[in-house]
Amino acid sequence: MNLLALFIKACSRIWIKHMKKTTLLLFVTLLAPVNSVFAQGEQDAILTGRSAAPIDITGTWVSVISEDWIWRMVTPLIGDFSSIPENEAARELAMQWRPENDAGNECIGYGAPAIMNEPARLRISWQDEQTLKMEIDSGMQTRLFHFGENSLPGEPSRQGHTVASWSRGISNPTRGSLGVRGGFGDKGKTMVAHTSNLVPGYLRKNGIPFSDQTTVTEYFEVIDLADGHTWLFDTVVVDDPVFLMEPWVVSRNFKKEPDDSKWDPQECFVIQQ
Repeated sequence: MNLLALFIKACSRIWIKHMKKTTLLLFVTLLAPVNSVFAQGEQDAILTGRSAAPIDITGTWVSVISEDWIWRMVTPLIGDFSSIPENEAARELAMQWRPENDAGNECIGYGAPAIMNEPARLRISWQDEQTLKMEIDSGMQTRLFHFGENSLPGEPSRQGHTVASWSRGISNPTRGSLGVRGGFGDKGKTMVAHTSNLVPGYLRKNGIPFSDQTTVTEYFEVIDLADGHTWLFDTVVVDDPVFLMEPWVVSRNFKKEPDDSKWDPQECFVIQQ
């Protein structure tokens, strides 16, 4: 083999060896984002519930009735459907409502689609790592927010079955799309809750109905003000294909209290007109 042939052979070996390293480096570089996505997916799958909470909504909160006072503090008059996009079927049923008809079934107006409208205190705590518990002193109701997909709905109930998750990437989508005031927390730090598996009830205590096909979507956000106070905002979207012409959207505000010394559980009741 002459010198030229030896030179070509040596260069070929160097080139092949270099190309192998380059190809491997290129493959690793291309694979890195994919690995990152899978790693993030695995992390999100593990870090749910309490361990992944970007905001702290635990503690005792009192509702601040700054809007809809006449419908939240007293039982509205028969036929007062103001601000609710009810259909004709709902109006027909509501016009037949009388407070005495709810004797023995006073909690019918305290279901998940309406309970956050109550003038009440909320006591929120972690029942376990994947379950957030919200106790409501008005009507002595308890809501459970289940993180992950391992919980079973069970029988339909007044508070239904709620599946919750943390949203880090987007703000409350109802702010612009539905024109709702509220939602002043940090962008992307929201607890989203979807409730279904409900028994029928009232959107208001004057008999405006919701059906067992109703679903509720909520967006919980927290903000710490410069004056030292902490607020919880809950945007509630109620969707009922039976009794609503479009989703009913409200925003409810709660102020954090230093302790639960003012906690005052009260039975469900209906105010006689």
